[in-house]
Amino acid sequence: MPGPLTATPALWNAKTARLRCIGIREEAPDVRTFRFEAEDGSWFSYRPGQFVTLELPAGPQPVLRTYTLASTPSRPHHAKITAKVQPGSVATRWLFDKLKVGDALTAHGPTGRFSLLDHPGERYLFLSAGSGATPMMSMARWLFDTAPQTDVVYVHFARRPQDLLFRSELGYMAEVASGLRLRFVVTGAPAGEGWSSGRLEHALLSALCPDVAGRTVFCCGPDRFMDAARHVAGELGVPSVRWHEESFGATPAPVPAASPIAPPAEPAGEGMQVAFTRSGRKATVLPGQTVLEAAEGCGLRIPTACRQGLCGTCLVRKLKGEVRMEHLGGIADEEIAEGWILACCSQPETALVEVEV
Repeated sequence: MPGPLTATPALWNAKTARLRCIGIREEAPDVRTFRFEAEDGSWFSYRPGQFVTLELPAGPQPVLRTYTLASTPSRPHHAKITAKVQPGSVATRWLFDKLKVGDALTAHGPTGRFSLLDHPGERYLFLSAGSGATPMMSMARWLFDTAPQTDVVYVHFARRPQDLLFRSELGYMAEVASGLRLRFVVTGAPAGEGWSSGRLEHALLSALCPDVAGRTVFCCGPDRFMDAARHVAGELGVPSVRWHEESFGATPAPVPAASPIAPPAEPAGEGMQVAFTRSGRKATVLPGQTVLEAAEGCGLRIPTACRQGLCGTCLVRKLKGEVRMEHLGGIADEEIAEGWILACCSQPETALVEVEV
């Protein structure tokens, strides 16, 4: 049985965990919520709005995909992800077709700075479209449990009324929480009971949230939606310091891998060395190559998803040497202080770098 919350941080401090599926729920057409518990009985500790990376056996090698936690850390016995399956999807299609209650997956994380705990405000606008509702729901659930009087305008766009996510639960929350106001918008159907109709533009957002310029805004959704939202919010006076968005870009093509050097032989040629202490392998890296590429050149697998310092999946501990790390928020300052690096965006700067791989 899990112990007190303060006594069970091991799940996420270990950076990797085995999670068992304990429930699957249909939310909307092509949208499901998957509920997990930790195999070791630990409780979950994370920030509302963060995401995890799941290893899915959807091919010859595990496929790694990031999913936002839709649950709230104020209910620590389980964690939820809500996913929409898209045409051509491999990883999420595997979740829908193959994952059953009782199955276990490996998860990495959590990570991300798209959280009201990292960007607090007095009043909020949660602005989302499609499955971009998941981090908003995590933060809304957190506020419902911990500060229900918080002033939140929750605006969610969907193509059809049946695609509006979490509508029933949010309706209950708005009845109980004095500070939560809901604004649902359907883009592909006329206005109806409980929702308006239209596309995101200056007049509509101004009508939905007249005091938007004075709010801290969190926005998540498809790229075109976020581009429009960012433009409209700027026109309405939202300063950039109070604008926060969640976005995942395309995975860039990898550069050539570093040349492997089998221990104990010394590496030949110019460059710096990366030593992988657990495996006993070494590689020579040339300027511009990363620790991740050095590992791949040695035949070592470091779990990775975005390859650009955003998802935090490739977190490894640096034991010796210095690196230049240019990340996009996938690692926290306290993790850097403890010696962790993101292998995908860390380039050696000393003759020898040792990492715990």
